[in-house]
Amino acid sequence: MSVPSGNTELLKAQFKVFSSHVPLMYSIIIINAWALAFTFWSAAPVWLSVHIPAFLTLICAGRLVLWWRSRHKVPTPEQAHKALTRTNQFAFLLTSGLTIWALSLYPYGDAYMQGNIAFFLAITGLGVIICFQPLPSTAFIVAIVLNTAFVSYFSLAGITAFVGMALNLLLVSIGLLLMLMVQFRHFSGAVSAQTKLEAANRENARLANLDSLTGLANRRQFFTQLDTLFSEAGSRRLAVGVIDLDGFKPINDLYGHKVGDALLREVGQRLSDLADSKTFISRLGGDEFALTVADCPDDARLLSLGEQICAALRTPFVLQDATVQISGSIGLSVYPQQATDVQQLYERADYALYQSKRTNRGHALLFSTEHVLAIEENHRLEQVLSKADLETELAVFFQPIIDIRNQKTMAFEALARWSSPVLGRVSPDDFIPVAERIGLISELTCVLLKKALAAACHWPEDVGLSFSLSTHDISSSDGVATIAGIILSSGIDPRRIDFEITETAMMYDFKQAKASIETIKRLGCGIALDDFGTGYSSLSQLHALSLTKIKIDRSFVSGLHENPASYKIVKSLLALSSDMGLGCVIEGVETREELDALEKLGGILVQGYFYSPPVPETEIARFLPADSQIRKAG
Repeated sequence: MSVPSGNTELLKAQFKVFSSHVPLMYSIIIINAWALAFTFWSAAPVWLSVHIPAFLTLICAGRLVLWWRSRHKVPTPEQAHKALTRTNQFAFLLTSGLTIWALSLYPYGDAYMQGNIAFFLAITGLGVIICFQPLPSTAFIVAIVLNTAFVSYFSLAGITAFVGMALNLLLVSIGLLLMLMVQFRHFSGAVSAQTKLEAANRENARLANLDSLTGLANRRQFFTQLDTLFSEAGSRRLAVGVIDLDGFKPINDLYGHKVGDALLREVGQRLSDLADSKTFISRLGGDEFALTVADCPDDARLLSLGEQICAALRTPFVLQDATVQISGSIGLSVYPQQATDVQQLYERADYALYQSKRTNRGHALLFSTEHVLAIEENHRLEQVLSKADLETELAVFFQPIIDIRNQKTMAFEALARWSSPVLGRVSPDDFIPVAERIGLISELTCVLLKKALAAACHWPEDVGLSFSLSTHDISSSDGVATIAGIILSSGIDPRRIDFEITETAMMYDFKQAKASIETIKRLGCGIALDDFGTGYSSLSQLHALSLTKIKIDRSFVSGLHENPASYKIVKSLLALSSDMGLGCVIEGVETREELDALEKLGGILVQGYFYSPPVPETEIARFLPADSQIRKAG
């Protein structure tokens, strides 16, 4: 007879369904009570025919008021259990009271009026039992109280019709209770199924917002959370950080996806360890992560958090199959100082990340007013470049590569120059990234390569051409086929050409880069790895690419004679190139002291402002031997 408390969802469902029956149940009781009271209005005492039904009406009305006030509230399972237990108790008292009151009227009426008592008890009792269908325990209480009193009283009355009515009520009550039990089993089964379905839906929703590899929130959840935080921020500061791992792809390619996945899981764990109640960490995809910081601190402390994260990512990762080291760059943006909406907040953090990787890789960078100006300038640059007459406006300058043993010019590196009628002279550091971003770099490459080859056709046969290819140039077979077509149609011996690629371009898609390089090498061209030592290439990958040259970056050459670390690095790189049978060009030589140090280390090919800045084609002749004649066109 008690209310089970084990199934919390069933308790809430019982409470909800029964609550919808409350108005009907009390309406049945009040209407039937006054109908019976009216029948005995003149026969029974006033306290029995008026006062008691009035008191019952007040009780029922009070219960209806309580129901009305709480009809929209969703109780906890504990509250629902307490309410249903009280309903059991109240049902016993109410049914007992109604039965005692009705039977108290029996002596004051004739046979017709006594029949109304039996009818009142039967109809009201059955109606109440039906209303208690979601609560079998309460329905049983009502049935037991009603039938015990009814059968006992009317069986003793000695009137055959009443005895038959009592037995009939007992049978109907039993049948009704059996039917209610069957319905309740279906009801509880439906609640159980609905509970399981809701649990499955919740689990599916959780999984849909979860990154399966790291256990962090995924991209969808990140933006959902960001929208929520932004709507709640008001005037409070809200920061977004976008994190990109530096050096992950080479590790993934070298050791395989198993190690790569293990590394990403460890990265996710380290980021989670640095988070607090106001910091929300997500994995956006690949090796890109993000964070949001609600009520974020001032800029200095926010940057300190960013640097703390970068420092944590620089610590070696000891995995089951390897110990690896990477770094991470972070771009940060803060609302309302640097953004006015969610999209701008994220995009500016992403822009800060790009600038961090470009200028201060492995560290945190906060979006600033200077970046706003740079974005506006880049937008203007995009507009002008997309409409530029590349054939007319682009030019190729050349910087000599010198053999320091005999001071002979061995080759010239082709460098892009742009003179815009709108913007004037624009630095390659500015327009090349823009061309890559707007998908114009392949067209630039074609124009510049044709012009460089046209110039090289007039040089002595033993003077080569070095030309840089971008990530986009070697990331598709169509792009390489176009480059090959330009070379073959130029009339120049492909063996005079070295194509330079960066480690970043190589790592973008290693398999495609390898295929592209092999295609170019089959033509007879050389392949030089530019900015060697500044990226994350491995020796096995260098060997797999079958390079012909490496170019040592200017960052290792600057102050070489005064910096023991740089001196040792260059010495090691020269030894490496010799051991691997690769040519080696040393970039960025600007002083006699640097040149002398390189000569002592055994350097041969150098390039830099010590000999010459990049010059137009018309000035090339002065770098060639006096007895060498530059061949004329035609």
